[in-house]
Amino acid sequence: MDHVNEEVGEEENRFGDYVPQECLAETETTRTWLAKQTSVGRMVLVEELKEGVKSEEFIADVRAKAGVEHPLVSSIYEATMENGLYHYAHELLPGETLADRARHGENIKAQRLVHILRRVAEANIYHESHGNATAPLELDAIHVDKHGVIRLKNLVVAGDRVPDQSLRDVLRLGAALEPLLDQHHPGATRCLTLLSWMRGENVARPLKWTQIRDYCEQIEQQLATPSQLAAPPTAAIRPEKKSIFVWVVAVLFVAVIAGVLLTLMKNKKRAPSEAPLPGWVEIKAGDHDTPDGVRVSVPDFTIAACEVTIGDYADFLETLDILAKEGGQTTFDHPDQPETKTSHAPDDWEKLFRAAKEGGMWGDREINIHSPVVSVDWWDAFAYAKWKKSYLPTQEHWLGALMNGSKVPSQIPVSVLQPVNKETEDRTSNGLLGMAGSVSEWTGEPRTSPSNPLGEPLWVIIGGSYLNPGKGALSREWVTDRMTRRPDLGFRICKDAGKN
Repeated sequence: MDHVNEEVGEEENRFGDYVPQECLAETETTRTWLAKQTSVGRMVLVEELKEGVKSEEFIADVRAKAGVEHPLVSSIYEATMENGLYHYAHELLPGETLADRARHGENIKAQRLVHILRRVAEANIYHESHGNATAPLELDAIHVDKHGVIRLKNLVVAGDRVPDQSLRDVLRLGAALEPLLDQHHPGATRCLTLLSWMRGENVARPLKWTQIRDYCEQIEQQLATPSQLAAPPTAAIRPEKKSIFVWVVAVLFVAVIAGVLLTLMKNKKRAPSEAPLPGWVEIKAGDHDTPDGVRVSVPDFTIAACEVTIGDYADFLETLDILAKEGGQTTFDHPDQPETKTSHAPDDWEKLFRAAKEGGMWGDREINIHSPVVSVDWWDAFAYAKWKKSYLPTQEHWLGALMNGSKVPSQIPVSVLQPVNKETEDRTSNGLLGMAGSVSEWTGEPRTSPSNPLGEPLWVIIGGSYLNPGKGALSREWVTDRMTRRPDLGFRICKDAGKN
């Protein structure tokens, strides 16, 4: 941001609670002020609309920016009119921008740069999933403070998001970040390749934000791999003959200690979080508006705070194995389950469960036993729910629980695939996790799609996922095939109120 270096007196040009200190930038229509908010004693930025400029577009942009609720994007504090002039106050982001670093000739190591890029991708996935139109993304919109915290300028503007906005920003950033990369440290080649793919080089088309996020995660994990703890003994150390026994004992002792340390570190890496899993959320009877504008009523019930996990589902399959020895493997099957379906094991279950137990990688994702189970069909979800003496939520149950915990469900941040007991921003006020992202979920009964109100009822898959954020918590899909399985499809369960 170019400084205009215009200083003002504390009482001059006062914007209500905000006292201007210095004019930092000026365009044909606006001025940007560094100001002090006197009521709380903090520094903010104030955008002032110049006299004589039409206010409609300015007000529309402010309203669009104010609708953004994402931890990576700067907040709008207040918009008002004083003495006939429009202005709004917003967060003064800490740290330097990447544009500042580029001007100073600073370089960033690959591991750090891909972390920054991943966070930028996550913010833009949010904008995509919420249909936010945005101004062009430049390096001066990306701030990094002294602690490495990354924040982005609020670039949202009024209007509809057009299809090529993401492509525009991916191409710009792919070119702008390369000069910042420190090419003399590990990971530089991988980072350069990623940036070239963002520019559309050697690929069919430039990458999408979701692909960029996933590639960044992979590179971060690769560069974070710890080096060997114990180096082999050097030949330069030659013990005297009389100390051979002592030397051998010492070497064996060091080897044992190193082995113990390696085992402990391996177990530490693989062990899932010891934090307790989220429990149940009570939903009171009431009326709720669906995304279709239809008002529905739900009774008192309880719903699982999170999706069924891999560990939970493994217990279910173990129970089925025990029952199978006595011919009871169909105990929990739905009466209409097809005869051709003979197993409730998810696709790729052995690899999925092994990776989860080890806290390792499944595909390009790090998982553990507290990660949501995926690749299950409706019949699997029904059988599990019956085993737990519960049931799958209907669309109305699911949406009622969502509306009970969020006044604006579209603003719940979409989460990646992650353990359900991990702190996540994809959380409602009543304690539901993963409603906007993580995995999409089966519901218990078919419903008519609002896009085809005269059509037959179809099976509803609800909520966004790490592979398809869609509209976040308001995402829905209607399918005919209850045998559908996907790597981003799971479920959660419900119980009637008062039942344990």
